[in-house]
Amino acid sequence: MHETAQTISDVGVAKASASFRRLFILGILAGVYIAFASNASNMAAFNLLADPATFGLGRCLAGVIFPGGLILIAIAGGELFTGNTMMLLPLAQRRIHLAGLLRNWFIVYLGNLIGSIFVAWLISCSGQLNAGHHLLGGVTIKIAVVKCSLTFSQAFVLGILCNWLVCLAVWMVAAAKDVPGKVLAIFFPIWLFVASGFEHSVANMYFIPAGLFAKSNPDWLAAANLSQEALASLTWANFFYVNLLPVTLGNIIGGGVFVALAYGYALKSEPPQN
Repeated sequence: MHETAQTISDVGVAKASASFRRLFILGILAGVYIAFASNASNMAAFNLLADPATFGLGRCLAGVIFPGGLILIAIAGGELFTGNTMMLLPLAQRRIHLAGLLRNWFIVYLGNLIGSIFVAWLISCSGQLNAGHHLLGGVTIKIAVVKCSLTFSQAFVLGILCNWLVCLAVWMVAAAKDVPGKVLAIFFPIWLFVASGFEHSVANMYFIPAGLFAKSNPDWLAAANLSQEALASLTWANFFYVNLLPVTLGNIIGGGVFVALAYGYALKSEPPQN
């Protein structure tokens, strides 16, 4: 564990001083990869998600698909805001300054947002949401409406639970010695968070904009079969303030505090075990 904690801390130090170009481009790419995984999980499970009797099975299937996004980031490379919340560890160790941490978070978050929304727009233009006689488009809208209808406290707690698991996956990736080990380290925690229905800020940068774009199509809107009152909650303002803000804050607590700082404090001043 000491070796893993040291790796996480060293990576955080490097991230705090990385160039704007590196962070921004890799942030966009990570947003794209998470959006690919989000779209694929919807495509695989939309017919199951549309039926209350098979909803849990749909979440389980989506959870099998979604880890591909983090696997792409871990193996091909990318900067993901939710993983970077663990930079709180080197901050607590006084190895980086708050300004460096906040700079990283801002650049990477912006890159993640741009990459995710770009893919959401491409998917809406592709005609793919016509799948299942427009049902995929309808389910895409429903998912976004549900996310924009959460209370602040619900979104915040779901964000904590999500990134607790995501950063456990990242922590175990740092401990893995080869690619198969990294893949396995990612798969099970990410499957747990998706199957549980927790809230991931970067994934929501795809799910909610995809619903917003889909909302403009009358066929997909009809397939959603939602009341005007429910649809009224799906706005760009609610995307940012009702969902993204509390989920992001929850993600910071879940990954930064309950994983990075928890392990860092537990291992502080203790010699490594042989």
